[in-house]
Amino acid sequence: MTQFDWTRRVIKPAVFFLCLLPILLLAWNGFTGNLSANPIADITNATGIWTLRLLVATLMITPLRRLSGWSGAARLRRMVGLFVFFYVSLHFTTYIYLDKFFDLQDMLVDVAKRPFITVGFASFVLMIPLAVTSTDRMTRKLGGKRWQMLHRLIYVIAIGGIIHYTWRLKTGVRQPAVYAAIVGLLLLYRLWVSFSPKLISQKSKAAKETIP
Repeated sequence: MTQFDWTRRVIKPAVFFLCLLPILLLAWNGFTGNLSANPIADITNATGIWTLRLLVATLMITPLRRLSGWSGAARLRRMVGLFVFFYVSLHFTTYIYLDKFFDLQDMLVDVAKRPFITVGFASFVLMIPLAVTSTDRMTRKLGGKRWQMLHRLIYVIAIGGIIHYTWRLKTGVRQPAVYAAIVGLLLLYRLWVSFSPKLISQKSKAAKETIP
């Protein structure tokens, strides 16, 4: 079995199942009555934290591919990214439907009192164009460079997600700090990859100019 076949037939289905597992467990707990006395909070918390976890996992795929040389990792990025959108959509729907019952006035009051909701909503809106342009057809239509520039919004979204999570917690910021550290390291790695070839090129050009 080739590396491509191994990724397509084994690894990709396994990752798909692992990404789907949290919502299956949540549904099972709801069906068996194992949620807490506040099931809406359970659903909100579970979908929110898994959105952030899968978002961080998506950011880790490209460094994993570059450092390991495993080209198959790139085939997982789109699927995991779409799961991020799936969970954040559930998270948002839980808020506007189960929590607020589409009461716009109540939601506006909530936004004014709790800024973390504004940050979370902004991150959700920024994620929509990334989901819409995730197909090969949209990639070709936008062009590689424009598509890459658009999808760099994922770092802004990740930062917004961490701020949303941090401000939402009433006590303790240990878990958000862990996610912030991981995203910070991944962002630094991204910047290093982007700028190091330019620096090397500039040094090489300067060295050639100084040769008599």
